[in-house]
Amino acid sequence: MISTKGRYALRVMVALAENRTDGYVSLKKIAEEEGIPHKYLEAIMTALAKAALVEGSRGKSGGYRLCRPPERYTVLEILQTTETSLSSVSCTENGGNGCRRADGCPTLPMWRELDKTVKEFFSAYSLADLVKGKRGGKD
Repeated sequence: MISTKGRYALRVMVALAENRTDGYVSLKKIAEEEGIPHKYLEAIMTALAKAALVEGSRGKSGGYRLCRPPERYTVLEILQTTETSLSSVSCTENGGNGCRRADGCPTLPMWRELDKTVKEFFSAYSLADLVKGKRGGKD
């Protein structure tokens, strides 16, 4: 399940993409427009900035902006920045190496295939697709 943090991060990135011609967008504006608590938004922006998905500027006209064009972001990379894991089950995290039953588990290939499908699905969407309301980069 995608957390609130992941869903909010996607909304914030869409908001920044929609306002990218305005330069830096203030946290206050984003928080108000998206209905995200300011403190929670600060934590999300810190994670996005640390991953070099956004850049921040301090001062009167400061705020945040995208580091690259919206077409060059995938939903997968945004979610991987904010989510602890996108694995469907704990035994597939870190490649499934932590499970003592991995060698003989009849269900492990299925879980791995599901994880692969989820990653491919989220990789098919760019930030620009979300802004345009398109599905998987297709009209």
